[in-house]
Amino acid sequence: MYSGMRPSFHRAGRLVRLHWFRLLRVREHLSFSEEAFHLLLAGGVGVLGGLVNLLHYRALDWVERLFLHRAGDPVEVAEMMGRSGRLLLPALGGLVAGLVLYWGLRLVGPQGSTNLLEVVVAGDGKLPLRSSLIKFISSLVSLGTGGSLGREGGIVQMSATLASKTGQLANWPPYRLRLLVGCGAASGIAAAYNAPVAGAVFAALIVLGNFSMNHFGPLVFSSVIATLTTRSFSGIKSWYAPVPFEFSSVGQLPWFLLLGAVCGGVGAVFLKLLRFSDQAFIGMKTPVYVRLTLGGLIVGVLALWYPGVWGNGYLVTNRILQGREVPGLSPLIFLAGLWMAKLVATLATVGSGAVGGVFTPTLFLGAGLGAGFGLVLHQAGWAAGLPVTAFAVVGMGGLLSATTRSPLLAMIMIFEISMDYSIMPPLMLVCVVSVLVARRIHSESIYTGPLRHKGLEAMQETTRPGTATARTVGDLMGPPVDPVLETDSFKELAERFLTVPYNFLPVVNAQRQLTGLVALQDLKEHLNSGGELIAVIASDVMRPARDFVTPRQRLLDTLPVVLGSELRNIPVVSSSVEKTLVGALSRAQVLNLFSEAIAASKPTGL
Repeated sequence: MYSGMRPSFHRAGRLVRLHWFRLLRVREHLSFSEEAFHLLLAGGVGVLGGLVNLLHYRALDWVERLFLHRAGDPVEVAEMMGRSGRLLLPALGGLVAGLVLYWGLRLVGPQGSTNLLEVVVAGDGKLPLRSSLIKFISSLVSLGTGGSLGREGGIVQMSATLASKTGQLANWPPYRLRLLVGCGAASGIAAAYNAPVAGAVFAALIVLGNFSMNHFGPLVFSSVIATLTTRSFSGIKSWYAPVPFEFSSVGQLPWFLLLGAVCGGVGAVFLKLLRFSDQAFIGMKTPVYVRLTLGGLIVGVLALWYPGVWGNGYLVTNRILQGREVPGLSPLIFLAGLWMAKLVATLATVGSGAVGGVFTPTLFLGAGLGAGFGLVLHQAGWAAGLPVTAFAVVGMGGLLSATTRSPLLAMIMIFEISMDYSIMPPLMLVCVVSVLVARRIHSESIYTGPLRHKGLEAMQETTRPGTATARTVGDLMGPPVDPVLETDSFKELAERFLTVPYNFLPVVNAQRQLTGLVALQDLKEHLNSGGELIAVIASDVMRPARDFVTPRQRLLDTLPVVLGSELRNIPVVSSSVEKTLVGALSRAQVLNLFSEAIAASKPTGL
């Protein structure tokens, strides 16, 4: 029997050698198909982000006409309005926005968290549409009536929610839903600020906490498509227009070291004040519409003297960057008063529970801080060759870096929204120094703080002790290894092993339920079976599927399976009863995560 089979095996060997490179190409094609699908999804999410940005712009215009009787920047409206209007309209807007939240969330009933980071860090990537829609409407009312918030919050939230909901309708696994949430966040930031690079970096660093190409590629694609979708309606423009200035001397940089330290300290204090304001309003034990009304009233009182506190601060920030002064007043005294008023207005609006972003108000505070720093230097007779506007634009990046704990994001964001490359040397210096100082004063960022208070760990903090034990399989799992069917023939199994780098392949039934595993070494036992090979199928040679995990299992609970398994990619099934194959868990990644956590927990001293 063996001598009769020998020529056929030699021919098979020659065929394998002759077509080796062709099989490699097939392998590359198969591995690329998942990436191509993710890029396709990211492009669709990018279009969604651009359209959400357009919808938000039109809806906000309508809200402003309804409450303010004209559209435009809220600061311009407040400056032309009487004192009673400045005082009462933000309070009225807070009341309406609060009632929308109060009754709207009761109408839709209890749903999951709408916090992007929470559903990525500790959830399955599912964002509830109805709750997000209610908060989107409430955000529009707050913004349209002078609330000190950024419009980017609602755009990012709705873009990510629509992306997540699309995946939920298609019953996609959690790893893909998380990627969709990241793409939605990237497209929202990119569309809101006309900043595609910043959008992708924001989603990678802040939302997903992962800069691998499998994630970053779709994030970039989504940001680019969202930006181009927005530009097709509004054209290309830079959001901020600072007075240009050329940095050409090393002697100019020491002042920015000091500015970076100031930004870091102020940023840390700002985060502490936000937390204090939030706790103070919650401690009132009153309905949300009462808290939002009070927050709006505080903004109205401040607007009696400083109408510039209305809105997200975009218009006033541009005035600061262009060096406009107030006739008859000391620029430094006026700027200091306006800055303090804007700080209190932002604390009151955000702390009261109003829905919106803090990105743009932070840019306002950073510009005001930098301009005030420059004015103090000039009055002292120092840094005469550096314009105040240079300190203002760099201060924007410094404060943003201190609050987000991401100097790279701050550098890219300020460059993209100003389109001024000459500011990069001092901007880079200020962003790095501000983070170093802020960390010494306050350990959390504006995004990780709320998660930490809920007992959750941000994905970026992977090396801190305890983080590995708090995460689940769903946080780390990737796409499943392409399975084979129970009825696949021996020839089909052999061809699959030639095109993939795995020693094991999962076996599923017609309902995609995991039934076993086929090992490459087990096939060798059947190579001498002669004509009987025709009758051999996957179910004849597969092993029982004893090694598997589920998405909601804690990583710590899976450690016995991970340590005892010889699989490089452990199958992830929907549940231990249903056993639908939904993903794969990298054994090496889990072991590396635990080793990093153990190393981080060891004392550094002798």
